[in-house]
Amino acid sequence: MTSSQSDRTASPDGGAKFPPSGGRGFADAAEPFRRQIKAYCYRMMGSLHEAEDLTQETFLKAWRAFNSFQGRGSLKAWLYQIATRVCLDALRQRKHVRRMLPEAQSPPAAALPSGQPSLDEMWLEPYPDSELDDVSEEAAGPEIRYERHESVRLAFIAAIQYLPPRQRAILLLIDVLGWSPGETATLIGGSVASINSALQRARATLTRHYPEGGPDRHHDFAVDQSALLDRYVQAWEAKDLDGFVALLKEDASYAMPPYKQWYQGRIAIRRFLAAVWGQYGRFRLLRTAANGQPAFVLYTQNGTDGTWAPHSIHLLTLSAGGIAKLTLFMKPMGPRLARAFGFAATPAL
Repeated sequence: MTSSQSDRTASPDGGAKFPPSGGRGFADAAEPFRRQIKAYCYRMMGSLHEAEDLTQETFLKAWRAFNSFQGRGSLKAWLYQIATRVCLDALRQRKHVRRMLPEAQSPPAAALPSGQPSLDEMWLEPYPDSELDDVSEEAAGPEIRYERHESVRLAFIAAIQYLPPRQRAILLLIDVLGWSPGETATLIGGSVASINSALQRARATLTRHYPEGGPDRHHDFAVDQSALLDRYVQAWEAKDLDGFVALLKEDASYAMPPYKQWYQGRIAIRRFLAAVWGQYGRFRLLRTAANGQPAFVLYTQNGTDGTWAPHSIHLLTLSAGGIAKLTLFMKPMGPRLARAFGFAATPAL
């Protein structure tokens, strides 16, 4: 077993030691942890793009400090320590500590959106499931409270943004990644007592914003999920408003950051889409997955020259009664996120 394999199968403190120094040795040893670190940075920041930037910064700092580290302790712990400091530093420099979704800012709207999208807000971003493939970051110990896919769901990411940065890191390290309070104290600084105290405060705050594991923790897939998603595509591409509304739960919500307005209930959502669908040419949806949830990239066709362009990313929360929640990441977020998700500038027709 290689040292990196040993680290991935060991307890959260790592166990295995850093390999001999050398640029190639650092890359070989550190790269297997890149996706873990990126997912951790995403949970901390609520932004796919910030997670990418801060992961790069983490690995650059680790590379520069490689020779001075000299294998003292666990590579995994060392990388998480650097990543935590990088994220906390980034959060301290922000004007707004937490990213949000529209429903956290205001009650549901009754009127159509007016004006431009709100680009000054710190909006939560989705995270591609492709970045979670083969990420075996969680331990199987008693500290784990949230499984990998639950701990990246949009509702969970939105809830932990309410935590102060240090509490956010402590809760993620212990309740998501499986570190013990003692290991967390060594990594982040402070006494075990102070870590436990911060953890209890973090759990209490999270419970208020993510009660009983959140509204979408328990899924009932008695409904045929595949058939429902096929019907979703058909409804959008045919602009079948009745067919689309029939897929929604009665109290479904429809949010579209970076617009502040969001809509609650079939009647309000239908009224909104009836007013805006006619402003577009054809639609084309391509399947993806984000935050452990089904998702689509929506392309729109220009009615003048027939060109296609990415428009938005749709993130769906499903339940036995149909679609419970829709979050559409609209322009200018949508096209930028589509590229980050690996989608082309035009759809394959």
